[in-house]
Amino acid sequence: MNSRQIILEVKNLTKTYFSGKKPVYALNDVSIEVKQGETIGIVGESGCGKTTLGRCIARGIEASSGQILLHTEDGGVVDFLQLKGAMLRNYRREIQMIFQDPYASLDPRMTVFDIISEPLTYKSGYTKDEIKKAVDDIAGKVGLNKNLLRRYPHAFSGGQRQRIGIARSLILQPKLIVCDEAVSALDVSIQAQIINLLKELRDEYGLTYIFISHSLSVVRYISDKVIVMYLGRIVEMSETDSLFVNPLHPYTQALLSAAPQPDPDYKVNRIMLNGEVPNPSNPPLGCHFHPRCRYKTAKCTYDVPPLEDVGGRLVACWNYKNLQKA
Repeated sequence: MNSRQIILEVKNLTKTYFSGKKPVYALNDVSIEVKQGETIGIVGESGCGKTTLGRCIARGIEASSGQILLHTEDGGVVDFLQLKGAMLRNYRREIQMIFQDPYASLDPRMTVFDIISEPLTYKSGYTKDEIKKAVDDIAGKVGLNKNLLRRYPHAFSGGQRQRIGIARSLILQPKLIVCDEAVSALDVSIQAQIINLLKELRDEYGLTYIFISHSLSVVRYISDKVIVMYLGRIVEMSETDSLFVNPLHPYTQALLSAAPQPDPDYKVNRIMLNGEVPNPSNPPLGCHFHPRCRYKTAKCTYDVPPLEDVGGRLVACWNYKNLQKA
């Protein structure tokens, strides 16, 4: 994994909204590296900033500050956030998205063929025959019958619609795909089909995924690395197996203890967190998690912990050593 080439760097990314004159940090100084061919899972409670991070990376929304550095094939580096006009259109094809809702993300007035081919129509130089061949090929790869492509989205099931969304994201041969809760709207059996399809496509095309999800079991199955977010900050980042076997942050520990287990006889000591997620317009001083943390000390209430490297893992906690001993 370490020998893979870095294709994307997110540096000190911040997204700020305003409640009156008061700033609300949806993202607060987030930095990650993404390597070619890997899948990075992002987890956390609703409102933690994981979807905002994904959409800022794809420029679905504009970040307030920071850098998103794309590493190009010729060895150069481009700040994706600074691109405009034709340059932005040229590089936007490198990062695509698969959305949560397979119903709302497809235009009901367009045929499936037009939905999948739409990105190609904005790129000059393609003939009608080339576009048809490209659409037929990618439809076959995602398990869609090419004889049904002239139908409209309402004629397809939820799983088929998500396959349409996947085909649309792949048609421009991107380097990176942001999967924003890509299977959460589907039932469990269809979820498994879509997850396996994403893995097959990753292996075949050398794709890189940022996979945003509430489901820890799905993230564990598909991800090489996991990022845990809380109130706009990264609190832990680790290889998947290490994180699930030995979480270093108390919030990660609580999340894992709440995950459903397939074996009904397997007992887990559920960690109950006190209180609610703080209001992001009025976050607590120091570590944002300290009002709910059973390991907190006085230092946690006034000093923000940095992301510290612990044997190749990153954790933002003053007392992670006490957690390991618990």
